[in-house]
Amino acid sequence: MFVIGALNPIALQFGPLTVRWYGLIIASAVLIAVGLAMREVRRQGLNEDVVYNLILGAIPVAIVSARLYYVVFRWDYYAKHPGEIIAIWDGGIAIYGALLGAGLFIWWFCRRHGLSLWQVFDIAAPTVIMAQGIGRWGNFMNQEAYGAVTTHHFLAQLHLPTWMMQQMLIGGAYRQPTFLYESVWDLVGFALLMTMRHAPRCFKRGELFLTYVMWYSYGRFFTEGMRTDSLMLGPWRISQVLSVLLCVGAMLTIIYRRRHDANLPWYDVVNAKGDS
Repeated sequence: MFVIGALNPIALQFGPLTVRWYGLIIASAVLIAVGLAMREVRRQGLNEDVVYNLILGAIPVAIVSARLYYVVFRWDYYAKHPGEIIAIWDGGIAIYGALLGAGLFIWWFCRRHGLSLWQVFDIAAPTVIMAQGIGRWGNFMNQEAYGAVTTHHFLAQLHLPTWMMQQMLIGGAYRQPTFLYESVWDLVGFALLMTMRHAPRCFKRGELFLTYVMWYSYGRFFTEGMRTDSLMLGPWRISQVLSVLLCVGAMLTIIYRRRHDANLPWYDVVNAKGDS
């Protein structure tokens, strides 16, 4: 019987130059996200040049902060292997690190250029969760972000194709495809946010972003609990702690803003200048 082995994580090789699927998948996700976000930027009447500058600044900040976050919580390893600190092509970037770093940069940029922070966050939210869903397939190609040992029978019951099940054969044992669970959760969230965001009187300004935070954090809490490679702080899985704080915080923020600001604008009401 013909048996499919693990997929090659290297997409292209040009002499000493190696192009990995991990990087190609993440880069593709970012490009698609930017394209979709700019469509909404034009709809909202924002200055496209200013937003492009925002994106060009936020992307490298997100990459660096994602890596720093990962390295800090794996310092026991990287202190002994400092040459690997910059090797992001082998994996090892943390989504929460990217979101926190990019979020701080966007806050600074919006203050500097007079943009509405909530408006920018709302525009970005659906495309960010889409990029997260696509990016998980980079983890799949690197055979990382997987869960506990399982059986071939269990994976077959999920109706996974053979090539996917074989990629989940890691270290001589089949693993839970937690990358897939999170990817599906993210892409469902993307579809819901894209479908609902222009519904009349559905979201107040900022609530599209806060709904994204709740949706992603809720799903991440459970997928993180299934993983075997979690970043830890003592006995705690860091991403689970952050997920609880972010989900509860976003929910309370929506409630507080609705109760204390009757004049919050609706997301779907847009005039020629992008105000709503």
